[in-house]
Amino acid sequence: MNKKLLCAALMGGLSLAQVANAQVADDRWYLTGSAGMNIQDNDRGTRNAPFGALGVGKFLNDNWSLDGELNYQNPNFDDNQDLNWSQYGISFDARRYFNAEGRNWAPYILMGLGYQESEEEFDRFPDPNSPGERKEGNVAAKVGVGIQSALAGKRAAIRTELAYRADFDDGTPDAGPGSLRDESWYGDLLASVGVVIPLGAPVVAAPPAPAAPSCADLDDDGDGVNNCDDKCPDSQAGQTIGPDGCPVPVSIDLKGVNFDFDKSNLRPDAISILSEATEILKRYPELRVEVAGHTDQCGKDDYNQKLSERRATAVYDYLTSNGVDASRLQGPIGYGESRPLEDKGQAFPGCKSEINRRTELNVQN
Repeated sequence: MNKKLLCAALMGGLSLAQVANAQVADDRWYLTGSAGMNIQDNDRGTRNAPFGALGVGKFLNDNWSLDGELNYQNPNFDDNQDLNWSQYGISFDARRYFNAEGRNWAPYILMGLGYQESEEEFDRFPDPNSPGERKEGNVAAKVGVGIQSALAGKRAAIRTELAYRADFDDGTPDAGPGSLRDESWYGDLLASVGVVIPLGAPVVAAPPAPAAPSCADLDDDGDGVNNCDDKCPDSQAGQTIGPDGCPVPVSIDLKGVNFDFDKSNLRPDAISILSEATEILKRYPELRVEVAGHTDQCGKDDYNQKLSERRATAVYDYLTSNGVDASRLQGPIGYGESRPLEDKGQAFPGCKSEINRRTELNVQN
């Protein structure tokens, strides 16, 4: 019968432990209550009896808890159940839990030390003062094993336990005639199921502080290159920026976009050069350029001014008709013959040089 009760207590506690879904340890103080069967040492001459216990405790860390607990039991003598035999005491129990990741219950071992007080009646027949009385307290030690369900965030946890208590009593009265038994200690088996009730609201861990942004997450100058890779952290808006964060010198070479004498129409060789210039402008959408036309030094200034404007317009119209946004183009502007490429003393007079009959794209940023 006692074995069946013990198995039922252990299996019941284990099944209840499975329903929890949090860790076993908790930072709060808690109350405990348990009930079970005290399987008495046979040498006492007493019957097994139910017992109850109440206590308070706290987890010291994730693996250890410490409880203080009061207990009471009232077994009867086998030979004379009319005689009183009661026992009560206090114990301080340390439990070591074996937690596992993702598991909502934990087995444990316990070690305890306490004090047990016994109040007993014993038969003195034919003494008229029978029954006699005995009251004595002794040190008691306890070891055991158990299983506890999760506690954090729950109103209660379930604790199932099997413990052995050594009561260092040096004698117990015999229910029948005779003297006290001469024993140095008694060993009782305690099988119990209990609850653990936390006090107060659960302690909620503060969310971790956001990590400070690293240089890889920052772009102080807004050039599209993070601070870790940016070797030019003071680049200006509108500049063409390379992968190292530094301005890229963009050169649009229109050498070869020249015009026949006194003409402003684009020659076939100029078209291929302008096509490459158009691709460069598309590749760097932030680039802004000035479209400037020029002439040689033959002819009157007013005529050459108008001719240079027509040449600039021819290039301007080509670029805009091939997908370059007009907002990126300054002009068209004509400079007439005011900016020749040859200086005095060169071999070819200015009015004979084809390279002066040109159009330029001057980068503005």
